[in-house]
Amino acid sequence: MNRLILILLVSVSMVGCDAATMQRVLDTASEFVQLSDADIARGLKEALNNGVDNAVTNLAKENGFYKSAYKILLPEEARVVTEKLKIIPGFDNLEEKLVMKINQAAEDAASKAGPIFVQAIKNMTINDAMNILMGEKNAATQYLNKSTYNSLYAEFKPVLVNSLNKFGALDYWNSAVTKYNALPLVKDINPDLADHINTKALVGLFDLIEKKELGIRTDISQRTSDLLRQVFAKQD
Repeated sequence: MNRLILILLVSVSMVGCDAATMQRVLDTASEFVQLSDADIARGLKEALNNGVDNAVTNLAKENGFYKSAYKILLPEEARVVTEKLKIIPGFDNLEEKLVMKINQAAEDAASKAGPIFVQAIKNMTINDAMNILMGEKNAATQYLNKSTYNSLYAEFKPVLVNSLNKFGALDYWNSAVTKYNALPLVKDINPDLADHINTKALVGLFDLIEKKELGIRTDISQRTSDLLRQVFAKQD
């Protein structure tokens, strides 16, 4: 098939076509390249790696969570604590301070998420490669989510907890819970804040990975390598 592409290129050069026409010919020629399931799997992994890079870059920057659509809010059971304590001196702005701290922690943890995702992507098999390629527009992301979410959750949570401790979020929360539970006529509670934040942070990461996959599937300009162009030409 390389020979076919060479013939096409020679033919194009002979008629003196412009760059746009040349690109169309190259795109058409790439459709004739015979790709194995292994090639397709490599292309899907490359697309997912691009998605991970995009997600990490966007969410790990300052205010990547805090001032975005992925801002992590407190769970409802935690808001019971913040509502009760806001009339107590020293806790009047508890909720907003805590929300800022947990989002800063999520941003810090996101910067370390790349290798965790990359290892999960490496473990993708080639068995379902063609089904993923020809599936829904988010098929690769959903495959990654379904096949690796539990392990990603387990690996990401300690990273997140370290970041929560780095910004003092858990100590701040524990002091609030202690104060709340000491109040008369309240039922003791202690929501797992780390679990909630871990879940929400992964939702944001997966959502941006999915958006990047959609971009690669639907926008040829986002196919930034020969392999991506060849693999996703098959689903166009």
